[in-house]
Amino acid sequence: MIKGIGIDICELDRIEEAMKNNSRFIHRILTEKEREKLDSITSWKRKVEYTAGRFAVKEAYAKANGTGIGKELSFQDIEVVSHPNGKPEILIKGVHNPHVFLSISHSSSFVVAQVVIEVD
Repeated sequence: MIKGIGIDICELDRIEEAMKNNSRFIHRILTEKEREKLDSITSWKRKVEYTAGRFAVKEAYAKANGTGIGKELSFQDIEVVSHPNGKPEILIKGVHNPHVFLSISHSSSFVVAQVVIEVD
């Protein structure tokens, strides 16, 4: 049974501006492990895409969960990791839920993420 579906789209230009002009943005949005991965990326364009993708995933998850980002759930509670085969997966702090499905896609201007949460 599906508990929730969430989708988020964001403009790469908006994320790039936040990365350049707000020194706290990266630390607010990305977990420590995600920041380590970001630091290993050499292309500025790819860094923006990576950050925007994580931002969109976290927003989409919060929508699917029905809580939004704020009181019950923070950006730091949601971590996007890559499965060894490259498939993105979500880890939620304090929650074991293997039934979360995720898709991320980029264009030259936008990134979109969709999350489906399934319960038994």
